[in-house]
Amino acid sequence: MKKLLLALVVLSLASLFVGVGQLNFAALLAGDVAHWHLLFTSRIPRLVAVLLAGAGLSIAGLIMQQISQNRFASPSTSGTIECAMLGYILSLVLFGSEQLWLVFGVAMAGTLLFVQFINRIQFKNAIFVPLVGIIFGNVVDSLATFIAYKYDALQNLSSWTVANFANLLQGDYELLYIAIPFAIFSYLYAARISAVGLGKDFATNLGLNYQQVLIIGVLLVSVMSASVVMIVGMLPFLGLIVPNLVSHFFGDNLRRNIPLTAILGALIVLCCDLAGRLIIFPYEIPISTIISILGGSVFIFFILKGQKDAR
Repeated sequence: MKKLLLALVVLSLASLFVGVGQLNFAALLAGDVAHWHLLFTSRIPRLVAVLLAGAGLSIAGLIMQQISQNRFASPSTSGTIECAMLGYILSLVLFGSEQLWLVFGVAMAGTLLFVQFINRIQFKNAIFVPLVGIIFGNVVDSLATFIAYKYDALQNLSSWTVANFANLLQGDYELLYIAIPFAIFSYLYAARISAVGLGKDFATNLGLNYQQVLIIGVLLVSVMSASVVMIVGMLPFLGLIVPNLVSHFFGDNLRRNIPLTAILGALIVLCCDLAGRLIIFPYEIPISTIISILGGSVFIFFILKGQKDAR
């Protein structure tokens, strides 16, 4: 954990000085107003958004896997992100502006519906769970696209499909701070979420209100996922690969894994963001493209590994 944290700190400092706009340490020490303005208006907001988005979405994936009792579940393979997009379009159509309560509410309702569905149907192969989730997400996405097309909001919807930190400035990213109290609450609530992950009968025998804990877990997943998607856009597979990597190397203790997942998720998103800025500098590759390639590769690896273990 210390090595991951050190790498995160080093790369975070380096990222402040990567970009088209020239920013150097000597000018900051000299008190150059333009350099300090660039630092506080663009570079620091972008860095904070990267770290919070990576940490929040990764923790959401970890909790999603726990409450659904499946390692292949995540906000991007359970319809959570697509439901948040539907809530966003409905808020634009019905109220003419972004209504956070509606976005969070639709995301939570869709996620709860998916969890209840997979809990009722016992799949023989765990791989069927994300496949069903992807199908469910595509259905919701089609509904959102239809509504957006009918009410001339298709451009607003399409901007969500490509995640990009380049346009984030001071005043644009503050909603992501919601991930901090929710992550702390997840850490304190970890024991109950773990009990729910072992099944309804087990949780009930421990004296827990299974449905209440399940709804709280879904609320945590929905709010953290929706807030990231609203500000940044879709970061596919992040909530899937990070929890699996942490569990693979550090075990399945949820309370211990939450801070590890947050650090590793932030580190992976930061590395992808830096790669996107440097590969074709001074131009930039959208981070969703890089994460899609990385996440898809890791996803295939875990599927093949799961099939090999099943044999």
